[in-house]
Amino acid sequence: MTAVIDAWMQHPTLPFLRHDMFASLRRWTGAEEPSAEVPLEATIAAMDAGGVRHGLISAWYGPEGPLITNDEVAAFVARHPDRFTGVASVDLRQPVAAVRELRRAVQELGLRALRIVPWLWGLPPNDRRYYPLFAECVELGIPFCTQVGHTGPLRTSETGRPIPYLDDVALEFPELTVVAGHIGYPWHNEMIALATKYPNVYIDTSAYTARRYPAEVVEYLRRHGRRKVLFGTNYPMITAEQALADVKGLGLDEETSELFLAGNARRVFGLEGLEGLQGPEEASGPA
Repeated sequence: MTAVIDAWMQHPTLPFLRHDMFASLRRWTGAEEPSAEVPLEATIAAMDAGGVRHGLISAWYGPEGPLITNDEVAAFVARHPDRFTGVASVDLRQPVAAVRELRRAVQELGLRALRIVPWLWGLPPNDRRYYPLFAECVELGIPFCTQVGHTGPLRTSETGRPIPYLDDVALEFPELTVVAGHIGYPWHNEMIALATKYPNVYIDTSAYTARRYPAEVVEYLRRHGRRKVLFGTNYPMITAEQALADVKGLGLDEETSELFLAGNARRVFGLEGLEGLQGPEEASGPA
């Protein structure tokens, strides 16, 4: 059975869960504003319930300050290094300090990627304030993770358009690995075009359950995009159990399913050496 890897999740701190930007999501889901911290064991239990073996958990930094810090993420990973890999975030308003913080997060804390959510800042990823960070990601050998598509919280969706914003980034930083989360709907065909056009651009399916994947994304996943799409949940907004409930209905063959649920994430995030996450060929060793 495939050891599923979740490419986009976060262990929610209380400041994260209670932030006003998620009020619209709480209204849609009927969830109440929490009053206590969520134990890390609850996140692991949610992963276990959905069959997720390993998760890329991220820090959250926005204009009002961090909601989940890089140090908090590193502490989560330290408690369960077999279950989590950390993803950094930084403050876009201070480019030099942001580069230094990214370098610290990777070299000292052991985090393995950078995630910036454009709608938090109102700045698309081709804004000049991102560019020093892209260069640093290339030098550090880590992926840049971002959000594409419309925005669930009541913020502008313009920053989530793949073309021209992410198109410019991929053109100007051909060595940069980009993982675009949340599929890109309603501009998912643009996202497919970019993932097809650029060798280092990928899509992750976070924020969508399998039954809600657009038909074009499913067709891309089944055919020439089988090595370009990664599974993600956006936990705690969607649990692994919810996200994977209808995955068999996608009609994926065994190889494509393994790539989608784990293999592509192992390769893109450099997780091949982690125990229990090897693919079929890695687990069996050399012939």
